[in-house]
Amino acid sequence: MSGDTPVIEVDNVTTAFHGHVVHRHLHLTVMPGEVLALIGGSGSGKTTLLRLLLGLEVPQAGTVKIFGHPLGRCAQRDLERVRYRWGVLFQNGALFSALSVFDNIALPLRELGSVPRDLITPLVMLKLAQVGLQPEDALKRPAELSGGMVKRVSLARALILDPPLLFLDEPTAGLDPDSSKQFVKLLRRLRQELGLTVVMVTHDVDTLFAVVDRVAVLADQHILACGPLAEVARLPHPFVRNFFLGHVERCAEDDLRRFRLSLDDTSDDGGVPAVLREEHSL
Repeated sequence: MSGDTPVIEVDNVTTAFHGHVVHRHLHLTVMPGEVLALIGGSGSGKTTLLRLLLGLEVPQAGTVKIFGHPLGRCAQRDLERVRYRWGVLFQNGALFSALSVFDNIALPLRELGSVPRDLITPLVMLKLAQVGLQPEDALKRPAELSGGMVKRVSLARALILDPPLLFLDEPTAGLDPDSSKQFVKLLRRLRQELGLTVVMVTHDVDTLFAVVDRVAVLADQHILACGPLAEVARLPHPFVRNFFLGHVERCAEDDLRRFRLSLDDTSDDGGVPAVLREEHSL
């Protein structure tokens, strides 16, 4: 797929349940390598849109394409084929409590059935290291993990098949501020290292500031706007005003750049990123 071809195409989608319209004439595209966030109030249809993108719901009208493949009414075999090209991190991790960390991460490899058994262990341990966990963590059960570790294990499982597309449902929900910051730093690094396209549902403003390229606002059954933070944050809509209350100035390009640099690795020089120190000395 070329860089000019959308990874995701939502075209004129209408979704309704028992006569209640959730979405009306939705249009959305996601390009390769970008991070797009979906925001919206309670009941705005964020979760339903995510389920449409995962092929778990079928729109009443319109089409949803992932990697050029139409979802919803395609053959189950075709849907399963394209599903191996994305990973999903669910809000609460969705780890299997009866399985060890190792077996949770290995599950997609075993379900796929085409990976030689002697490769499963090195692949799992590679992903474990990639998300910042130790080899001894592989033997633990989910009940022994902190909230941040659960997120990391879930992320390792989502990435075990090396998908080019990653879906995140409230990736920092339930984490304390430090764990949230560390997880966002991990997402930034993996996005760069793996060249991922990422679609996330989030209500966390700092997560938006840290990683996203564009924000899509779901409101009034439509995608009200989709664009860079600086543009979206200034929309005169009640939800947008409340969501970004007190944060609008942080959305300026220079401020975003400085915030993102502050998340990068620092030296011992006061914890200030080298680029910022160099700017100050000029």
